Amino acid sequence: MDGSYYGEDEKDEQETVLKNTWKPLAAGAALVLLTIVAYIPVMRGGFIWDDDMLITENRMVKANDGLYRLWFTTESVDYWPLTSSVWWLEWRLWGGRATGYHAVNVLLHAINAVLVWRILQRLRVPGAWLAGLVFGIHPVNVATVAWISELKNTLSMFFYAVAILLYLRFDEKNRWDWYGLSLTAFLLALLSKTAIVMLPMVLLGCMWWSHGKVRQKDLVHSVAFFSLSLVFGLVTIWSQHNRIARGFKVSTASLPTRLAVTGWTPWFYLYKALLPVNLTVFYQKWNINGSIWVSYVPGVLLLGCLTFLWWKRKTWGRPLLFGLGYVVVTLFPILGLWNHDFHRFSWVADHWQYHSIVGVVALAVAAGMAIWSRLVGRNRYMWGGQALHW
Repeated sequence: MDGSYYGEDEKDEQETVLKNTWKPLAAGAALVLLTIVAYIPVMRGGFIWDDDMLITENRMVKANDGLYRLWFTTESVDYWPLTSSVWWLEWRLWGGRATGYHAVNVLLHAINAVLVWRILQRLRVPGAWLAGLVFGIHPVNVATVAWISELKNTLSMFFYAVAILLYLRFDEKNRWDWYGLSLTAFLLALLSKTAIVMLPMVLLGCMWWSHGKVRQKDLVHSVAFFSLSLVFGLVTIWSQHNRIARGFKVSTASLPTRLAVTGWTPWFYLYKALLPVNLTVFYQKWNINGSIWVSYVPGVLLLGCLTFLWWKRKTWGRPLLFGLGYVVVTLFPILGLWNHDFHRFSWVADHWQYHSIVGVVALAVAAGMAIWSRLVGRNRYMWGGQALHW
């Protein structure tokens, strides 16, 4: 009788483990499938704009010694050696056939949607799976996924998201092997595209969200991440100057104008994330004059909103501050403060918010879940481990 009892208990435990294993696998597979289905039309696309310069007409991508030159010389227009190495490999797989390049981009993006879901789930954000799906099929992300040379975005996002997941694991288990793996993933993300240099600030934000404050040990743990950001940030600045020296035109707007632009661009990206209409590859460049005080109003409003949310961080302002703060922090490198060659055409671009749009999507989905909870008769919603009133 006792043996039968323990046998049933063991069987129930095995069924529970199996259920807990298959449910996330099925959910992840559904995310990948739905995202890929949404991007099937992309497979018919070709090469556009700078795809030729970076891939099909890039001598280093075609050369047998290209990998060495991509990693250890300054011949490239920018230093993305890991991304360029993938192009080097892809050229040998499908040459000038665009379909293979598109397939890699779409698959990486689908995997990124799964990683977004898992990160939000670990942070206990409501509707994490739905947020992953919205990220996967959001129209703004077409500018990244359908543009072959924006493998820079999809590849860097993959390692960026892995770094966050591993760091959250380190915070939970306090095992240094997870920390080392997170730091390695961050290095790989930087080697894919340096626009993700703000990851250390994102990690500190996650610690604040998880623990209610940034602890002293969190600051200590972030030093190595900030060091990598500093090194690669300097490399990017040098690369931009190197482009000028080699005849590339780079926007040279005045500092006051660029300061004014930094206040406009977050509002533009929030608008496009929430209402993705009239999307285009190139948006008309705004005529902003830094010598006129009105140009700084959007920036002052943004700072005012963030300050007010910080004041309300103990109550309803906490999720808004976390989500919107994430958006502004991750957008910082491309807000317009530094001159960039693309600024000759426009101050903004949809593909520049690929990493930051997660904050808006997560906020919108979680708010929708909270409203739904209110409608079905519950007056509280669990978010981040706390009961929040809406």
